[in-house]
Amino acid sequence: MDYRADDGRYGRSPYRRCGRSGLKLPAVSLGLWHNFGDDRPLETQRAVLRRAFDLGVTHFDLANNYGPPYGAAETNFGRLFAEDFRPYRDELVISTKAGYDMWPGPYGEWGSRKYLLASLDQSLRRMGLEYVDIFYSHRFDPETPLEETMGALDRAVRSGKALYAGISSYSPERTAEAAAILREMGTPLLIHQPSYSMLNRWIEGGLLDTLEAEGAGCIAFSPLAQGMLTDRYLAGIPAGSRASQGKSLSPDLLTAETLRHVRALNEIARERGQSLAQMALAWALRDRRVTSVLIGASGVGQLEDSLACVDDLGFTEEELAAIDRDAVEAGINIWAASSAS
Repeated sequence: MDYRADDGRYGRSPYRRCGRSGLKLPAVSLGLWHNFGDDRPLETQRAVLRRAFDLGVTHFDLANNYGPPYGAAETNFGRLFAEDFRPYRDELVISTKAGYDMWPGPYGEWGSRKYLLASLDQSLRRMGLEYVDIFYSHRFDPETPLEETMGALDRAVRSGKALYAGISSYSPERTAEAAAILREMGTPLLIHQPSYSMLNRWIEGGLLDTLEAEGAGCIAFSPLAQGMLTDRYLAGIPAGSRASQGKSLSPDLLTAETLRHVRALNEIARERGQSLAQMALAWALRDRRVTSVLIGASGVGQLEDSLACVDDLGFTEEELAAIDRDAVEAGINIWAASSAS
């Protein structure tokens, strides 16, 4: 059946300006890190993407090695884009990244100009796009001059293959350096994509201040702490979950102490009339410097539950104080090495 987007799609989601740029993003964006590889039915992927756009989600976030296998998420998205979303290209913000391992040999990861620009060309071919809206350096490379990595982003923008430049998991200090280099080149840093959640609050220690000073936006990934801030693990580790499969969440992280905090947060969410996931997303958006949060969705129901967070984004001082008692570091920042460099 041919897809026609819902005529009321722009009345459901708030949009936030990305730093001091002219670009606005939906408060909740859809990430294709999980659930869009070849291990998931294409029709389920189609249903999630269609419903997301119908509910006002205009930003789809990918990376070169999302799958499985590597590249599959971009390939599958490209097919669905061609079949469903091409008429809406000018209403979509599509991003991709390069920085982690993608292909064998010395040119298939990190931050060299050769890798980043070759990867971008591959990503465009897989997705069937002439350009992406945002191209990211996925992680800081301590062995490549930052000028080279930022120069590759600048080249991507000047070539017309990307509209904006972004970085991910950079420390506050490296973010300031990257922004200065890009500013000198004439390609401002649009956005930073860090991990951030109630159980992983590292960006409050300086990164948000740096982004505000540089005029860059912030889009938080893993705002549900790889699934820990949902009702999935309140009673243990269910079959089929990320933790049970040893994906991005190790069962070792689900300690009795952490689960005690998660259950306490769940009680606060219940009193607010929200699911734990909805409250966790709303909490991550409480700071206006956070432009958007990235969610994943294995199905339409999970997507709709998460997107309902925008129905109540406000918190009382008492609620925030109560949340702070249990919103504690849980050792889940598996990207810390990049942002510590």
